[in-house]
Amino acid sequence: MQKFFIRLLLVISIFLNSLVVFAQVDSSGIKADTLIIQPDTLIIPADTIIIKPREVVKDTSWKSKTEYGANLNQGSFSNNWTGGGVNSIALGLFFNTVIEYRKEDESWRNELQTQYGIVKNRGQASRKNVDRIFFDTKYSRRMAKSWNFIGNINLLTQFAPGYTYEEGLDGDIIPRRVSGFFSPAYLTESVGIEYKPVQHFFITFSPGAVRQTIVADKGLYVNTPDQKNYGVPIGQTMRTELALMQVVVNFKKDIATNVNLSFRYLLFANYRNLGAMDNRLDATLTAKVNKYINVNLGAIVVYDEDQSYQIQYAQSLALGFIYKL
Repeated sequence: MQKFFIRLLLVISIFLNSLVVFAQVDSSGIKADTLIIQPDTLIIPADTIIIKPREVVKDTSWKSKTEYGANLNQGSFSNNWTGGGVNSIALGLFFNTVIEYRKEDESWRNELQTQYGIVKNRGQASRKNVDRIFFDTKYSRRMAKSWNFIGNINLLTQFAPGYTYEEGLDGDIIPRRVSGFFSPAYLTESVGIEYKPVQHFFITFSPGAVRQTIVADKGLYVNTPDQKNYGVPIGQTMRTELALMQVVVNFKKDIATNVNLSFRYLLFANYRNLGAMDNRLDATLTAKVNKYINVNLGAIVVYDEDQSYQIQYAQSLALGFIYKL
C-alpha cells in the first residue's frame, strides 16, 4: 500500500510540473503543445534498484611461458687454408613451455623441454648432434617456511635414432644404431620434501623414488657398450628400480645483466647397489644479445654404470634466435 501511494504522488507531481511548463510556454510565445522536460524535475522512488555492470575478475592463479627458436653454427675454409679444418653447418631447433598453477599454499608446475639438432660436415652425411625430450610435472604444498611436500613425475627420452660411427676395413664408415625413441626412456615417480628458500633455487629429497628404464627396441642391445642395454635385461623392454634416495638440485637465475645460468643435478641411489649411484648434470649459460638473439653454452655430464663405466659429457656453443610468448 505504501508503494502505491508513492507511485500515486509521483504521477501527481509529474502532472503538476507539466501544467507549470505549459503555462510558462504559453507566456513566452512557444507553442503550447511543445513539452519541455527538465532533468531536475525527475523524481526516482527510494526503493528503485540500480543495476551496475559486473566487474570481471581476472584469474591470476594460472601462469604460462613459452619459448621457441633455432640455433645455428657454421664454419667454412678456403681450399688453400693451411690451418686445416672441415666446412660444416649445424642447425638446432628447440621448444620449451612452462604452465604453473599457484594458489595460497598449493602449486602445480608442468614443464616441457625439447631440442633437436643436426650437423653436416663436408664429405659426410648429416648426423644428429642434440636430441632431448624432457617432461616434468610437480605438485607441491607448503608445510612450513621454505619447506614443501612434493609429488613428482618426470620423463626423459629422445626423438630419433642415435648412431655411433666406426671405420670399416675398407675405409667405409659404418653407422651402428645405439638409441632411439623410448630407447632408452627414463620415467621416475617420487614423493618427498622440497627445500625452497628462494624462487630461483630448490632441492628435493625423495626416499623410495621409483624409476622405470624403458628400451622399446629389443634388438638394440647388440650395439650398446658391453651389451648392457641400458640396464634392461636383454629380451625385455623395462627395468624397475627403487631408490634409497633421489636428490634433485635446481637453479635458474640471472647472474649478470642479460646473462642467465640454469642447471639441474640429479642423484639416484639404487638401494641394491649404493656404490654405483647415477649422476646427471644439465647446465646452460645464456647471454642475451637483444630481444630475439642470444648465445648459448650448454653442458651435460653423466655417470651411469648401466650406460658406461666412464664419465660421459657433451658440450655445445651456439648463436640462437628465440621468441617468447
